[in-house]
Amino acid sequence: MKRFVQNLLTVTLVAAMPLSVMAEQMAAPTGTAVLTVTGNIDSTNADNALVLDRELLATLPVTTFETSTIWTDGVHSFTGVSLADLAAELGVEDGHFLATAINDYTVEIPVSDAVEGGPIIAYLMDGEEMSVRDKGPLWVIYPYDSNAAYRTEVVYSRSIWQLDRLDIVE
Repeated sequence: MKRFVQNLLTVTLVAAMPLSVMAEQMAAPTGTAVLTVTGNIDSTNADNALVLDRELLATLPVTTFETSTIWTDGVHSFTGVSLADLAAELGVEDGHFLATAINDYTVEIPVSDAVEGGPIIAYLMDGEEMSVRDKGPLWVIYPYDSNAAYRTEVVYSRSIWQLDRLDIVE
């Protein structure tokens, strides 16, 4: 009977919690923020936003692929978090990402692009951090060489560099 009362009390307390408390919380950043995600998201760590420094970004699943780009010479290795993994972390299933760079340039990336084997938010190129001067610290990269559908003007326009903000909208 004691266990039943404890379980009933736990269920009652959880049911009474506000939804905002129940939303998944990620640790707060300890370093300089490199990406702030706002909008319709489940995972937050600061004022209804998910603020990621390099360390927190690196705690998300890592994806690496090699591809050439129209902005660089030759094939390079890019490492980062896939948009599919980020969308899953955020609880995002539809809508679009408004991706904004440090100079306030903004592009719209449909959540439908967030697929396995699709684009990543790269934080390493050839194993090295990218400086602002070299399109960093974050760059949305599609695996252009793996699929001709990724070699279009529309996709190239979504390949925003110096990314620092994402807003998830429906």
